[in-house]
Amino acid sequence: MDIKTIENPLFLKRYSSRQLKELAADIRLFLIDNVSKTGGHLSSNLGVVELTIALHLAFNGLEDKLIFDVGHQSYVHKILTGRASRFSSLRQYNGLSGFQKREESPYDCWEAGHSSTSLSAALGFALSRDLKGQSHHVVPIIGDGALTSGMAFEALNHIGAAKRNMIIVFNDNDMSISENVGAITQGFSRLRSSKSYNTFKHDIKDVLKSNVIGSGMLKGMQKVRDTIKSAVVDSSIFGEMGLDYLGPIDGHDIKLMTKAFDIAKKHTGPIVIHVCTIKGKGYLYSEDDREGKWHGVSQFDPDTGTSTINLPPNQYAWSSVISETLIDLAKKDSRICAITPAMITGSKLEKFFALFPHRSFDCGIAEEHAATLAAGLAISGSKPFLSLYSSFLQRAYDQINHDICRMNLPVIIGIDRANLVGEDGDTHHGVFDIGILRPLPNLVIAAPKDGDEARQLLLSALNHSGPFAIRYPRGTTHITPQHQGDSLEIGTWEIKQHDQAKCILISYGPDLLRFESRIETNQLPVTMVNARFIKPMDSLMLERIFASNLPVVIYEPDMKAGGLSSAISEWAIDHQVTSRIIRIGIDDVFVTHGSVAQLRRQEKIDTNSLFDVIKEVISS
Repeated sequence: MDIKTIENPLFLKRYSSRQLKELAADIRLFLIDNVSKTGGHLSSNLGVVELTIALHLAFNGLEDKLIFDVGHQSYVHKILTGRASRFSSLRQYNGLSGFQKREESPYDCWEAGHSSTSLSAALGFALSRDLKGQSHHVVPIIGDGALTSGMAFEALNHIGAAKRNMIIVFNDNDMSISENVGAITQGFSRLRSSKSYNTFKHDIKDVLKSNVIGSGMLKGMQKVRDTIKSAVVDSSIFGEMGLDYLGPIDGHDIKLMTKAFDIAKKHTGPIVIHVCTIKGKGYLYSEDDREGKWHGVSQFDPDTGTSTINLPPNQYAWSSVISETLIDLAKKDSRICAITPAMITGSKLEKFFALFPHRSFDCGIAEEHAATLAAGLAISGSKPFLSLYSSFLQRAYDQINHDICRMNLPVIIGIDRANLVGEDGDTHHGVFDIGILRPLPNLVIAAPKDGDEARQLLLSALNHSGPFAIRYPRGTTHITPQHQGDSLEIGTWEIKQHDQAKCILISYGPDLLRFESRIETNQLPVTMVNARFIKPMDSLMLERIFASNLPVVIYEPDMKAGGLSSAISEWAIDHQVTSRIIRIGIDDVFVTHGSVAQLRRQEKIDTNSLFDVIKEVISS
């Protein structure tokens, strides 16, 4: 069928089993074709095609609450709810979001971009339903990777105690972004491979394939479950939490899943439906991927699987520069170790993990645990490098505050994906970390302008006796081959003086290189300051800047609230400075999705907007 003509899921009920299988194949081809042009989350969506079809067959998406954990695997849901005709705009400015979005469709009841929120939200939906005397179904869909998060366990604990009607779909593909780690994952693996599981699996199929519907089927399922309850159900994490359990079921068999959901709808209390899926199913390159390279992709050639985006010469990913420098330092210092919460590939730490397996720790999706683990390593004499995406760091604020900064421990925090990240939108923009972290005593916060300065800052962090955060954006940077450089004195800025300056521009990060080129090309009378240390600031430089009585323009590609311009304004008030200060940054808004260039223009933090302000300041 023409996927773009789908208006809503009602047509599914008219389809035969053969037609549903053909539809699943058509959707996979549609996903591969479209994501190859827009980029996006491919593997996770290829893995849930049949599961999503079965969900919309069994439930009424306008009344029942389908809550996709993280939401990046909701592409099939978007297709079935009438948004396929807009898929060329996926993750584009003013286009479809890459996640569930309530403003997009009445079928989207929840939205998230971080993992493990679905269970807590689902209990909230269920409690509200019961308070209102309603009867719709609440169906969170959560993956095995997300169940490694502490938040998911907090919710399961409450769900087991509250005993509200809820159908938890456990999508088990043995993957989060890359391969899952930890005892919980090992437990699921044992469950899938155990003799009891295989017996249970065949018994489930026998019952589900029968034509008995209603109470007879439910009693049959309960009999099967009770037969091996002590071997499988009570030994699982779900049984321990007081939840009933059904499965595992083939997550690519639409008929079996639909019948299982029909059974669950008659169940009283919370029940887990365990479905086993293959992440990346139907596309060779993503199906064979165990490193997470096909989890989130940029544009690619669907025939060859090769990226259609090439790096400029002498440019390297920021994450690669950091990880390669960390490797060089770790070869000389056995105390250095690396920690990541399930982001080995994204943070370019694969090589470090391969070279130093005993000094490499993947915590799974558990940023809070990762931060306190780093504190424990540091207090014991190690030099941990904790890699966190800026938007995920938010989850570890208390641990960074209480366990790292309060004890002044030498943890190096690599804040990856800082600034606007583009197409993943408001859940992923790394624009809040400065405002969150700047009030914390003992913490150094730095932002390099290029790869060479990043190397110097990492060396500075290693030599520092307390916590040190280095923030760097998504994208690429230049490095000078064989240039290691010296460590930088903490709290020192860099100035490029103009003898006839009529204003002073203060900023940080890679934007400085672009600004410098613009100033030189247009011969503008502007002194430029590299505020590479956001905390502590260079007080001597600030005294020098404000002694000039020139207007000061502060540019930051992050939130103005709590950022560098806030810090400088506070300093100016404390020192009774009367110079004019102009702040340019993101105002009090959540920024949508689109290319970084489009979003900067929207927020008036693009280069042209900045230099319009500078020219006005110079002329006045």
